Amino acid sequence: MALAIFDLDETLIHGDCASLWTQEMVKIGWADGDSFIAHEQELMRQYAAGTLAMEDYMAFTLSPLVGRTPEEVAHVVEPFVEDVIEPIFYSDASRTLATHRAAGDRLLVISASAHFLVSAIAERFGIDEVLAIDLELQHGFYSGRTQGVLTYREGKVTRLHAWLAEQSESLAGASFYSDSRNDLPLLQLVDKPYAVNPDPTLRAHAEQAGWPILSWR
Repeated sequence: MALAIFDLDETLIHGDCASLWTQEMVKIGWADGDSFIAHEQELMRQYAAGTLAMEDYMAFTLSPLVGRTPEEVAHVVEPFVEDVIEPIFYSDASRTLATHRAAGDRLLVISASAHFLVSAIAERFGIDEVLAIDLELQHGFYSGRTQGVLTYREGKVTRLHAWLAEQSESLAGASFYSDSRNDLPLLQLVDKPYAVNPDPTLRAHAEQAGWPILSWR
């Protein structure tokens, strides 16, 4: 049995759950229309270029959740995942997950999106174990701030090492699937890195390193 690790956005799903959630918050009146979406998209362009300060993205996109309870948010997230996210699951991702399950591998999603989104989506894939950006609660309400090390770039490696220690787990024979240049620190750490629908920077690195390049649909 080995560890099979998956990025979420543009790897397991054809889209970015945080951006789609931004649109959902506008749709239900939690955020203010065009200006909110425009600023989020500018931050996502920085993400694609590898220049984003994740703290800035989270501070902005968490602002509509301030003063809301996890239960209130979960009540909205559940139908959002069913209606918006499930239709963009990659079939190839589901087949790959099934292959790892059949081999007895342990499945883990590591994502630079908020934990409440990632865990709800991973559950639909039948994955229970998730590392994602944790949110601070104050007196049972979201404060709009994050908590702990952010699962972004080198932060994914830091959080994974901590998780491995807690779980008495090993990276021996581990696989990691990702689409993004931002995940190069973790891709370089595992025995079996896979570039899934990679961005140009990751594709060039994968070609040079001889990593498998997968086209998932």
